[in-house]
Amino acid sequence: MVFMSNQSEMHLYAPGHSGCPGCGPSNALIQVCDTLGKDIIVVNATGCMEITSSQYPQTAWRVPYIHSLFENAPAVASGVAAALRAQGNNHTKVVVIAGDGATYDIGFGSFSGMMDRGENVLYVCYDNQLYANTGVQKSGATPYGAETTTTIVGKVHKGKETERKQIVEIAAAHGIPYAASASIAYYADLQMKLRKAKAINGTTFVTIDAPCCLGAGFDGGITFKVAKLAVQSRLWFLFEVENGKYKLNFNPANPKPVREYLELQKRFKHLSEEQFDHIQRQANLTYEVLLEKSGMASPKPEQKPSQ
Repeated sequence: MVFMSNQSEMHLYAPGHSGCPGCGPSNALIQVCDTLGKDIIVVNATGCMEITSSQYPQTAWRVPYIHSLFENAPAVASGVAAALRAQGNNHTKVVVIAGDGATYDIGFGSFSGMMDRGENVLYVCYDNQLYANTGVQKSGATPYGAETTTTIVGKVHKGKETERKQIVEIAAAHGIPYAASASIAYYADLQMKLRKAKAINGTTFVTIDAPCCLGAGFDGGITFKVAKLAVQSRLWFLFEVENGKYKLNFNPANPKPVREYLELQKRFKHLSEEQFDHIQRQANLTYEVLLEKSGMASPKPEQKPSQ
């Protein structure tokens, strides 16, 4: 275990947790805790990051920590926020940390309710696009074409047959003041979004692309390469929605083909040319829609009315 020279500068999510070598979500938690600082209370839904960080009698958390169930982390966080208000504490931030399974699926009702009430809670999703903790099943975040234990590849089925949910847009549609998409591979952008979200009084949401080397099938030594390629190929976007206004934070000038990202991962090894083409078209379409929402789309040529 390696500590920094100054005791006060140690990581608030400690080294020595039991995450996989090259674990994207573990890296996300280090970045989240170090950026938000000590004046937080973490409510952590069941998932990989709960299992690998809080196995009794050990813990990787150097901030106040509550383990909740898969489905109720936003409700627990709402209760903690109410208790802080009753105490007159207007500085400690309650932070939900949950995976995509707890966010997109199992806990979505609780998440939606928390946003509807406008609780003063920052919700952080470490998005590894699958249920890693329970055996690599598909979640609502799993992309089209990916093989999981519940989206099998065989003679009939060729991986997941539907698109992933647009969770940032769904969160923003609740009318919350801030929702954003970030990545472990772009630390400055992630820090900016976490600090902005923490400073806002109300419900805020940040989802972080945090690739799972075990579930996606790649060597843990290239986790950051995979994360960076997701952004560079426009399969993951760095953007934010503040008070309903969209802003694209990074616009790759020379995007990589999606194939370059997909072929690094075992879960996509079966893809046909038709599926590659479908994924590329969807990436291009999503990009154009986001450009338009951000006010960055090129003006369309004016069409004369037909005679």
